[in-house]
Amino acid sequence: MTRQRTRIRTHVRSNPGVHFNEVVRNLDLAPGQVQYHLRRLLGQGAVVEARLYGQTHYYPPGYEPWERAALALLRRETARDVVLHVLEHGPVAPAAVADALGIARSTLEWHLDRLAERDIVRKVRDDGRVTLVVTRPEATARLFSLVSPSLPERMVSRFARLVDGLLDE
Repeated sequence: MTRQRTRIRTHVRSNPGVHFNEVVRNLDLAPGQVQYHLRRLLGQGAVVEARLYGQTHYYPPGYEPWERAALALLRRETARDVVLHVLEHGPVAPAAVADALGIARSTLEWHLDRLAERDIVRKVRDDGRVTLVVTRPEATARLFSLVSPSLPERMVSRFARLVDGLLDE
């Protein structure tokens, strides 16, 4: 295995759910070079890919589809903040989450739609009230240790929060 392919494989193992552009940035390689080596690693079964919400994410073999989706979503700072808040304070009302995180309800709902679609967070309706619960708290908590968003991901998330705040005023 070539040196660059080994670097990419090691990076994917250390950062399950990493997306393509993050591999390019973190390893300071050309996109075509990363694409070539990832194709070879995929063909060898050394990595697995999943396409979620406009990004291709890479994983070492052995992760179940639910874990792959959860890791991809938890790499997004706002989604991760939502899940963490619900884990710590749940069951909790959506308005309380939006207020605690300082995000617009529309932003929260956008992330909740994806989290609910992948069965990470569930909206529970009872007597006209909605509360949020994490569907697999132990498994989700375990996955938190594997993710930390990159600086560009954090900046995009914070910019979205800033715009939401300006639009709410």
